[in-house]
Amino acid sequence: MSRRKYASRMRRISRDPNVRTFPDEKSLMAAWRAFKAKPSDKLRNRLVEHYLYLVRFTAERLRAKLPDEVDVEDLMSAGVFGLVDAIDAFDLDRGVKFETYCAPRIRGAILDELRSMDWVPRLVRHRAARLDETRRALEAELGRTPTEEEVARRLRLAPEQFEKLRRDASAVSLISLSQKFGEPDSDREVSEIDVVPDAQGRDPAAEAQRADIRELITNELSRAEQLIIVLYYYEQMTMKEIGATLDLSESRVSQMHSAIIARLREHLGIEPRPEHTTQNTDVLA
Repeated sequence: MSRRKYASRMRRISRDPNVRTFPDEKSLMAAWRAFKAKPSDKLRNRLVEHYLYLVRFTAERLRAKLPDEVDVEDLMSAGVFGLVDAIDAFDLDRGVKFETYCAPRIRGAILDELRSMDWVPRLVRHRAARLDETRRALEAELGRTPTEEEVARRLRLAPEQFEKLRRDASAVSLISLSQKFGEPDSDREVSEIDVVPDAQGRDPAAEAQRADIRELITNELSRAEQLIIVLYYYEQMTMKEIGATLDLSESRVSQMHSAIIARLREHLGIEPRPEHTTQNTDVLA
């Protein structure tokens, strides 16, 4: 059986916290002695099932201090293998209770798994925690949010060092886009990706206003004048190229362009600019 399937099976068994493979201490010790005399997968699995409640207990305690994205079942998967290692290494003759012996191993296995999944170096995470603790302490003392200078002074860091620490700390936290949370006034769940602002998106209301302005403008122009505006501002053609396309001279195109811009500015109530013939206009963009 693969490690993944084995861990999945153990997690299913552990969902009932009252499950114990052995009904009393006598039968449990008999199983221990039999396993140490002649180890077998069957006896090991029975011992693992009996002590799974320790894995769940440890995983749930650690989960309480972790972000919401961390699943207790994933922690248990790592903890199960810490339990297996503890069972294999446990020495009956040392007179130590197995529960006392295995707890640090289960916890260590879970923490090792968390560290292996963490892309942020431990030193950076430690510094980020120190920065956060300092900010909270200053906020409690001052009764307000501390400034960056006050935090740097408390940490005894030069501005350049503090800026580097702040940049490193900003890279520590990641948010899962699939994370869900409830809306305050609704029972509906919303995913994080649904509320992330799109920096490249355009405001629909502004787009509608721009479309209305473009329609208003083009209604004031003839077909040839519209072509000049489109070719010059959208196709980025020169006056000479536009003239060749419309069978007009370059100077005639330039005159028509100047007249069009002047008329549009007057229609829109915009003060004329001396160099309007060589500058693009946001209204037409």
